[in-house]
Amino acid sequence: MTFEAEPEKIKQSEVGPTPETLASDHLLAAWLAEAAGRRLLEVRATSGLEGKELKDAGDLAAHELLMSLVAEYRPLDAVLSEEGKDSKERLGKDRVWIIDPLDGTREFSEPPRDDWAVHVALWASSNGGELIAGAVAQPALAAASVQSTFHTGAAPVVPPSTSARPRIAVSRSRPPAFVEALAEEIGADLVPMGSAGVKMMSVVRDISDAYVHAGGQYEWDSAAPVAVAAAAGLFTSRIDGSPLRYNQDDVYLPDVIVCRPELSEQILAFIKSHGID
Repeated sequence: MTFEAEPEKIKQSEVGPTPETLASDHLLAAWLAEAAGRRLLEVRATSGLEGKELKDAGDLAAHELLMSLVAEYRPLDAVLSEEGKDSKERLGKDRVWIIDPLDGTREFSEPPRDDWAVHVALWASSNGGELIAGAVAQPALAAASVQSTFHTGAAPVVPPSTSARPRIAVSRSRPPAFVEALAEEIGADLVPMGSAGVKMMSVVRDISDAYVHAGGQYEWDSAAPVAVAAAAGLFTSRIDGSPLRYNQDDVYLPDVIVCRPELSEQILAFIKSHGID
């Protein structure tokens, strides 16, 4: 994955992206994620819906907005979205946006939880096919006056770990048994939270030190956060250590590791020795 630095500030207006933003795939990815995030906050605050109805309304609203914006500002590009119908025409395209309009629907439907996100990544056929831009927006963080959008144009600087023990981000409800065994092996603590993107960004934010997943995901679950994590200098791979590949015919991509580089050998060695069963 190759990323070139862009201006840190994401300039935008209520009517559309600025020329500076339009000229940069990095900034446009961030602008798109933020635009969808604003729409999701509106749905959450004004729809009066709850539970599954709120989840569905948020998914649909963010998906439709992102599809219309990509069609307007990058009309020649293809889109692979969790909420859309997959067209294999994308396999013949040079550029494909890989989008999860709402990652963490459960958390979104439980106000005031903030551990949900919007994922926007861009894959290009150059250099053998790789992610060239990505953004993860966590819109509900903005209310706490902390950074809420992470993108490849201004790669996040991962601070030194503030924890004496490694921390592994896991599901709120079903931490995988092999991750519990891994934590015991390396002396780590488990940190439960929602949304795959939020878990990967928690490593960027020094809330955790690793995210190890093997329970089944798709390309849109990891593309944007993996792009951001890689740009920030974190280790990213599948659980066997092989590279993560995107815009594949089969979009099922069930496993991922994102961690501080110094933990990668321990994690991979444990998985190789013990497996994930």
